[in-house]
Amino acid sequence: MTAANSAYTVLVVDDNPDLLNLIAESLATLGNYTVVTAQNGIEGLEKCFEIHPHCMVIDVKMPGLDGYQLVRAIRGDPATADMPLVILTAMAQDKDRFAGLASGVDYYLLKPIKPLDLVAAIHRAVTVGNEARLQAMRRLAEGNE
Repeated sequence: MTAANSAYTVLVVDDNPDLLNLIAESLATLGNYTVVTAQNGIEGLEKCFEIHPHCMVIDVKMPGLDGYQLVRAIRGDPATADMPLVILTAMAQDKDRFAGLASGVDYYLLKPIKPLDLVAAIHRAVTVGNEARLQAMRRLAEGNE
């Protein structure tokens, strides 16, 4: 699914096909993003290296490679280490949020989410500079976030 004249390509990774389609349609329509989808973490990782999206939206609970593992794989490769990453999950406990942020995501969002809120988070993630991203990770590592 693509949107004409899109400034950004967003890769959405979720194993729920209905939700995946809903998110993709919302991002293409409301954000005017070019949207590529993947139905699991392994497919998401392959597509990440294939298309080099501007941002990824990743579910946590998926078969094979879960969202945290996917984030760590992306952050661990110099070619993708600076890619903006957003987790979108139903896992709402503090320990889950901390695990997501510690794995290196820019935003940890909860399902259900208003489509415009997701578009806004993606926009913030792709427009923040790498230095700001590194500062946020430092604050998290120091326990200040």
